[in-house]
Order: sequence, then C-alpha cells, then structure tokens
Amino acid sequence: MRRRHAISLLATSLSLALPSTRALAAANESQRFHRWLDAQWELTLQRQPILATSLGDPRYNDRFVDDTTAAYRARSKRESQQQLKELKGFNKAKLEPKDRVSYSILELDLEQDLAGQRFPEWMQPISQIGGMPSFLAQMGTGQSIQPFRTTKDYDDWLKRLALAVPTFDGTIANMRAGLKAGVTQPRAVMDKVLPQLQSLAVTDPEKSLFWGPIQNFPDAVPAADRERITTAMRQLLSRDVLPAYARLLAFVRDEYLPQARTSTAWSALPDGKAWYAYRVEQSTTLKLTPDEIHAIGLKEVARILGEMEGVRKQVGFQGDLKAFFKYLQDDPKFYFTKPEDLLAGYRELQKKINGLTPKLFDIAPKADYQVKEVEAFRAESAAGASYEEPAADGSRPGVFYVNTFNLKAQPIYGMETLSLHEASPGHHFQISIAQEDTTLPAFRRFGSHYTAYVEGWALYSESIGKELGLFTDPYQWYGRLSDEQLRAMRLVVDTGLHAKGWTREQAIQYMLDNSSMVESDVVSEVERYIVWPGQALGYKIGQLEITRLRREAEAALGDRFDVKGFHRVVLTAGQVPLPVLRELVQAWVKKLRG
Repeated sequence: MRRRHAISLLATSLSLALPSTRALAAANESQRFHRWLDAQWELTLQRQPILATSLGDPRYNDRFVDDTTAAYRARSKRESQQQLKELKGFNKAKLEPKDRVSYSILELDLEQDLAGQRFPEWMQPISQIGGMPSFLAQMGTGQSIQPFRTTKDYDDWLKRLALAVPTFDGTIANMRAGLKAGVTQPRAVMDKVLPQLQSLAVTDPEKSLFWGPIQNFPDAVPAADRERITTAMRQLLSRDVLPAYARLLAFVRDEYLPQARTSTAWSALPDGKAWYAYRVEQSTTLKLTPDEIHAIGLKEVARILGEMEGVRKQVGFQGDLKAFFKYLQDDPKFYFTKPEDLLAGYRELQKKINGLTPKLFDIAPKADYQVKEVEAFRAESAAGASYEEPAADGSRPGVFYVNTFNLKAQPIYGMETLSLHEASPGHHFQISIAQEDTTLPAFRRFGSHYTAYVEGWALYSESIGKELGLFTDPYQWYGRLSDEQLRAMRLVVDTGLHAKGWTREQAIQYMLDNSSMVESDVVSEVERYIVWPGQALGYKIGQLEITRLRREAEAALGDRFDVKGFHRVVLTAGQVPLPVLRELVQAWVKKLRG
C-alpha cells in the first residue's frame, strides 16, 4: 500500500509517481534473488551437462559427469546444503509475491533432496525401465537429444562418450555394494534387464546402435571429417564402449542376478518403510499415508467399474463385465495389425485435437510435437507411451513416443485418451508452456520434480475430453475409463506391494480382475511399480486435486467462472507442489470475486 502525504500537491504527485519504500525493498530483494537464481541455474547446467543438452543448450555437449562415485555424492550433498543456506539468506517477506512462490518451491526441493540422501538410491542404478547404459545408447542413436548436425556435434559426442565409459565400472561397483548391503533390485525384474544389455553388448561396432550417426552423416559434415570421425568412433566403440557393455552384462548375469532379492516390497529393504514413506510424499506432495491412498484407490476402482458397466450396456454387449473385457481384448477390430497404421492414427488425432483445444484454452505452446515409434532396443520393457519435451531453443519439437512392440497393448479405443495425456493438452501443453515462459525462473521452467502436478495435469487433460468434443464413440469413452482405471489401480497396487505385503502375482491378478488390460501390459506395469515405488501414485492423486480445485472455483465463482482462465492459472504456474497450486488457484478466485 502506498503512503499518502498531505504536505503539498508536489509531495502528493511524487507519492503517486514513485513506488513506496516497501515496494522498492521488494523490488531490490527480488532483483537480488533473480540474480542468485540465474547463477544457481548456470551451476546446475554445468553440473548436469546432459540436462543442458536436453534443453538445446550446446555449451556442454562434450561433457559427462560421473555420478557413480562417493566423491560425487559427497559434493552433491555439500552443494545442496550450501544452496539452502544461501536461499535462507533472502528475506522471503520482502520478495514480490511471485518470487515467494519460487522461494517456497526451491526450499522444498532442497530440503527433500537432503532428506532423501539418507537412502542409498545409488545402489540401484539400473532396472528394466532405464538407467545410464540404455539412456547413453538412446543418445547415441542420433534420434534423441544429442545433436549430430555438424562436425563439432560429432566431436562433442566422441568426447562425451569416452567420458561415459568409467561410469560402467562405477555402476558395477555400486551394484556390488548393494549386494553386500542387501539393497538390490528384485530378481524378477532384473531378468528383464538381460535382453536389453545383450542387445547393446554387441562386438561389431557397425551392428551397434551407436553406429547410427555414422551411417547418416549430414551434408554439413565434410568428407575428410567423416573419414576421421568414422575411424575414431570405430576405435572408441571397439576398445572402450562395447567392452564396457560386455562387462556390465557379465556382471548382471553371473554375479548380480543370482544374489538379487526375491522380495518385491520396498519395505523389505533396510530402512525400507521410511524410504517408501519418503517416496510417497515426494510423489504426491501431500501428507497422505499409504493406507489412506490405498483406500482412495479402492473407492475409485469400484466407481470406474460401475461406469464401465454402463458402457457395456450402452453398446448392447450380451454378457457380464468380465466377458466384455475379454471381448475387448480379443476382437481384432479393436487393434491395428501394422505399427505404421497406429502411428498414422495418432498423427491424425494430433490434427484433430489441435483444432479443438481453443474451445477450452486461450493459451498454447509455440512448439509442436512429433509422433515417433519407441526404439526397438528398449521397446519390450518400455511404457506404452511417453513424452519428451522440446528443446528450449526451438531446434527440436516435443516427441510423443508410441510403443509398437505389442499392438495388442495399444487398443484403438484407447487412442483419444492416450493422445490427450501424452501430447495436447496434456504433457505437451504443460511442459512446453512452462519452458516458453521466460518470466519464470529457469528451475521452474525446466525442472521436473512434481509427479502429482505433471502427471495429475495429464490425467486431468484426459478427463476434459468430452468437453473438447472427443469421446463421442462409446468405445473411445471406455478407453478413457480404462486409462483412468489403470491410474486408480496404481493407488491400490503400489501401496499393496510396498506397504501391505502383496506379492508380484497378487498385484498382477488384481489388475487383470479389474480391467481389460492384456497380461503383458499388466506385468510391465506391476514391475514398473516394483522398481519405481511411489511414482505412480502422483497421477491419480494429482488429477483428483486439480479436479477438486476446479469444482471449488466453479462453486465460488458461479457465472464468473472461466474455464480458460482456470486452465491458464494451472498451466502458467510452472511445476509446483499441489499445496502451492491450491494457493495460486485460491488467489485467482479471490481476485475475480473482488
């Protein structure tokens, strides 16, 4: 509030023209805060050069940080402690309101990071859903984030790939430490890692995924450079890279697998109960216990089964719900027989949905996205679909990855809801809009810490499909319910596995009994929850909270409620914990109410 002066007309005019002392203090503190945030982000990019590459920042494309060492872990802890100390040196009360939000988010990030360092994540560096070896190969294909457009790009990659080789032995050392400490991945899921490593540990460089960029030199790389680069790549792969994959394969097969644990519960690990509780809060950003989440999941599963029964009756299917599930699984009309037809179908949906989004949104990303097939080497154990953000500099669009490994796991009736979730207005809108908002600090534009917000928004995006004009076919609506059921079952199964003593087989059977998912897809899902506990809880918890916030806003504002305005508030927040999102929506409602 400005101070009013009655000394003279001049003083009054000056008070109207100049900001108050409090406003100046806020501006000064916020300016200092912004400079510090910028400096911290630059340090983050230097410490995480692959993050910089993923954002289209080429300055560190030749760097690779070995995160497998004890020295790295100690340094990371010191850096987080120092950053938190410096953050608390700012007077939060003197910051501008939007900067207080950034302060709160960063404080929570750092405190959670430090709290999590008590748990030995580093002892479990790979699983069937990913890890450094598979991600390195993905980058090396020439079809991912690492650019291969110029001679310098190729030279950068040669340097980065050489620097990555020691991490293979570091990975082995960390997994060996896990064996001694009783902190291993379950044997059942590590069985799935073997075929991945076998496909990467070839002996002929020209049969390696890393040979892709050599086979596809762009015109910008001169002939003399091509010859030099080809020779260097062949030597690096033969002498260092492929033998490193072979060592890791032999270790996993001969030493790790025979000693890996037979249990699946995270609570079976040392300090596992506390570790799982940490992961639950990290994923949901809410103070919910596993028992509370389990109960929410059971209620949601029952509700959605009721809606599925409604679809069964609507389409006139004669038989009970389980027979309807079997019909949806078996009838060939619900599945493509060629991967290219599935991909073409998603590209047509991209055009359709892009034309519908203005109905509910007055904001959209500048970046577009592409529909791509999941690479063959990781398709067998990869998720059915995923999204990769565009480069921040506009040099690379977003990617909606579709897994064509098992077309029976990609029903036609699930296409509308999956596109809404992974692409527009789901992940593509949320992630790209945040990246393009230069008024946000970089850590909020590019960070990816809050599953409940990111995945909650994507699942909420599925729920507004009817409002957009989709789901006119009852089978497509069933697809929406099927995907929502998956997220509801996750609440039951994840907590069941890690807090209630469920077995892998019990979790698989529960999902088969309550959905039309094919068994191969269910097994992949359950094994994902086993090695990534808590992560899958954020989807449904986040969607329920965003839906609740919208209903509360509608009730409070009545005719003044504007769905486009609501979506703008949620999408322009950057990635935030759910309690912060609630504060932002409530502030928007208060402003509209006057």
